[in-house]
Amino acid sequence: MCSGFATRLASSALWVALWTGVASAQPAVRLVVQSSALAGFRYHAATDVWEELRIGDALLLERERDNPHDANAVSLSWHERKLGYVPRRENAALAWGLDRGEPLRARISRLSQHPNPARRIEFEVYAE
Repeated sequence: MCSGFATRLASSALWVALWTGVASAQPAVRLVVQSSALAGFRYHAATDVWEELRIGDALLLERERDNPHDANAVSLSWHERKLGYVPRRENAALAWGLDRGEPLRARISRLSQHPNPARRIEFEVYAE
């Protein structure tokens, strides 16, 4: 999970990438703007598809503006199956970028059979 400093750094990196146009000017370059653990593993399809997931798999980031629990909610899906969410304490910069149409992508960066479900899937969000 991101520490407070790492979260601020990732938010700053996202802002710089979006402001300077790096995110859209050079599609071959990936700027990682955030790395986090998946929130809500137990409550969505992650347990059902666990054996099929692979490091490097693309994830779909989707804004949920009408989410009654979090105004900045960003869900993560794999093959049209919702796996969970970007953690609430780490989603504001991503929500901001997605709301503005920025080309943000995500991928699985780590899979672990950890006993704590909140530590089983880590993902990276990047701008191309």
